[in-house]
Amino acid sequence: MTDPDAGRLFEAMDATWPAAEVRKHGAFTLRRSPGGGKRVVAASLRGCVPPSPVAVQEVAAQQSNWNQIRIFQLQPGQAAFDAQLDALGYEVVDPVTLYCCALPFECACDLPRMSALCHWPPLEVQREIWASGGVGPDRIEVMARAAGPKASIFGLHGDAPAGVAFVATDQDIAMVHALEVSPKFRRQGVAQRMMVGAGNWAAAQGTSHLALAVTDANEAANALYQSLGMRPVAQYHYRVAR
Repeated sequence: MTDPDAGRLFEAMDATWPAAEVRKHGAFTLRRSPGGGKRVVAASLRGCVPPSPVAVQEVAAQQSNWNQIRIFQLQPGQAAFDAQLDALGYEVVDPVTLYCCALPFECACDLPRMSALCHWPPLEVQREIWASGGVGPDRIEVMARAAGPKASIFGLHGDAPAGVAFVATDQDIAMVHALEVSPKFRRQGVAQRMMVGAGNWAAAQGTSHLALAVTDANEAANALYQSLGMRPVAQYHYRVAR
């Protein structure tokens, strides 16, 4: 089975964590959203040819008109554009790795019953867990916009609500977003069980791969995903106007 490439994963990320509005401006894709994080407000360059300084200024002006931060997503192969933004005073934030693996997980059969429940919409207790980790109503609204099959993953430790995540599909790829475990239940296997639950749900929808994006600074999450056999496919980062 051929794994999806970086370009396909970026498409799936846009589809499963969608902006409220997407516009094309020359070689750029612009995203507008009333909250929801960097992924749904960052502009991205299509291709690798550096744009003119005027084009960059036009994109930044539109972002300001939308009352959004001036932010660009830098994808693989865009080193020249990255250097251009650096010279214009944009600083690097949040280096991210995209992970992917084929389904099903090898450990799928080890999932205890009633440890990772999949349903939509999320329950109030799930919203509370998300809110405690900084995932508020604006990000819930992003999830609601996802057009394909989707589910909230409700992680339980015994009978106690312990974690939550979101998973949605785009054709052959399912992507996991906003995985959050309550502090008192961390390092007890909750996140691993939710990931296996997400993979089982995704396989049942007919998808062949599970993917996600995680900041490089989150060492525990990176170790977890690698332990599940997920492989790093691509890296990207943002540049924000100082």
